[in-house]
Amino acid sequence: MQFRTQIPIFKSQNLIDYNSKIVSLGSCFAENIAEKLDYFKFQNTCNLFGIIFNSVSIEKIIHKAVTQELFTEKDIFFHNERWHCFDVHSDLSNTNKVELLNGLNQLLQSTKQQLQEATHIIITYGTSWVYRNLGNKNIVANCHKVPQKEFSKGILSVEIIEKSIKNTIDLIQKVNPEVNIIFTVSPVRHLKDGFVENQQSKAHLITAIHQILNPKSEILNYFPSYEIMMDELRDYRFYADDMLHPSKLAIDYIWERFSQTTISEESHSIMEDVETIQKGLAHRPFNPNSESHKKFLDNLKQKINTLALKFPHIKF
Repeated sequence: MQFRTQIPIFKSQNLIDYNSKIVSLGSCFAENIAEKLDYFKFQNTCNLFGIIFNSVSIEKIIHKAVTQELFTEKDIFFHNERWHCFDVHSDLSNTNKVELLNGLNQLLQSTKQQLQEATHIIITYGTSWVYRNLGNKNIVANCHKVPQKEFSKGILSVEIIEKSIKNTIDLIQKVNPEVNIIFTVSPVRHLKDGFVENQQSKAHLITAIHQILNPKSEILNYFPSYEIMMDELRDYRFYADDMLHPSKLAIDYIWERFSQTTISEESHSIMEDVETIQKGLAHRPFNPNSESHKKFLDNLKQKINTLALKFPHIKF
């Protein structure tokens, strides 16, 4: 008897391997996948400008990076004893205005270089709901705990999201026409917006993405993170304690489906070697000075060196 349905996922035509250079952008779920890529020692960079949930704010950051339109004093503001920028996450906020601007503009240079060199870009959209600054009507990526009365809340239409995603693709292809772009929708539930509103938000994102995707395209792909959570893992035991975010088990399962369909078969054996080393490095012996543990460390060092000869970028 079968007690669940499994979503069919077509294998990507341009699989990720250990020579790939990956850039991950978007919501907090982008970071979940990036952590897995980091653990298995792929060449991956994630969210240099912090977590960003909506398509318009992601497009804006990519536009600034590609065109090298630098941040200036008009892009930042002072609140709660720190300088902030509405276009980036609060993790980048700073008590020093000059340091904030210099840091943001250095990140623009780094981001452009990474977009140019990337073989794969993974973009994870979180929500269609956005906040507009009442002062300039701009959509913000982060409100930085500025009082809610300073913003108006609204949902992006399918048409606006579609246009934003098309602009994002065009910008990326200007600097890297052959790069593979993988879109996905975050399985995190944004229930502060409301139960029905969260579903509406995800539906807008999914509809917009699929109106852009061409089944014959080899460089534009969709990975169904949200659908896996909703249809394969349709049980509250697969959520964290907040009942909003996927649990560790759910993330592991979605990653497994991702690796089966998006990572080359040849890389799987290397991933096994990397995991063996990672577990070995995490091992805590009862007697660190024992001969058996010294042999274990020598064996581990040999495995690390063997892997480093094949892939110099892999470091533990």
